[in-house]
Amino acid sequence: MNQSKAVVVFSGGQDSTTCLFWALERFGEVEAVTFDYGQRHKLEVEVAAAIAKEQNVRHHVLDMSLLGQLAPNALTRDDIAIEQKEGSLPTTFVDGRNLLFLSFAAILAKQIGAMHIVTGVCETDFSGYPDCRDVFIKSLGVTLHLAMDYPFVIETPLMWLNKAQTWELADRLGVLEYVRQRTLTCYNGIVADGCGECPACTLRRNGLTEFLTKQGREGASR
Repeated sequence: MNQSKAVVVFSGGQDSTTCLFWALERFGEVEAVTFDYGQRHKLEVEVAAAIAKEQNVRHHVLDMSLLGQLAPNALTRDDIAIEQKEGSLPTTFVDGRNLLFLSFAAILAKQIGAMHIVTGVCETDFSGYPDCRDVFIKSLGVTLHLAMDYPFVIETPLMWLNKAQTWELADRLGVLEYVRQRTLTCYNGIVADGCGECPACTLRRNGLTEFLTKQGREGASR
C-alpha cells in the first residue's frame, strides 16, 4: 500500500464511489471533498456524506453555489431540460466545473498534506464533456503544480474504462452491490437504479447489463 495521502473528489455517484474504494485500497489515508454548487437534488450531498461516514472517511463539503449563477445548466435549473441537440454539448454540461472542482480540491489537498487527487472523470463514456479529457487533466496537473509549487498527482482510475469496465472494477474491489444500492447517479435524484430513463441512468444500466452478461450472471446480485 502507498502510505501517502489522497483526496477524492466525491459526488456520491457510481464513478466517484468506485474511485473512493479504489483510493482506500491504495493510500494510507483518504479524505473526500464534495461540492455544493446548487445542484437540483441536495440528496447528492447527503448521499456522499452518508457513504463517507459509513466508510470512516473524513468528508469536506465546499460551497460552490457561485458556479450555478455563472453557468446555468440542467443540473442546477429546473427550467432547463436534460437534452442533447446535435452538434452541441448536453445541457448537463457545466462550464468550468471540473476546472474549479479540481482546483479547489488541490488547495484543500495541500492544506492537509495530500499529494494525490482522485477523480472519476472518463474519456470513454464522457458525453463529449471537454473537461473530462485526459489532455485537460494532464494540463491542469502541470498548472496546479506551477501555481502552488506543490507536487500534485491527479489520479484518474476510470479514464479509459467504459461503464461495464467501471462495474467490473467495483466488482474486483468487492463493492459492486454497495455501489449499485448506495450511490446516486440519476439526474432525477433517485438513489440506486434511479429513474431508468435519464441519460445517466441509461448509461449506468447498459454498463451493468453488459458486465453481468459477460460474467454469465442473471440479475445484479452475486
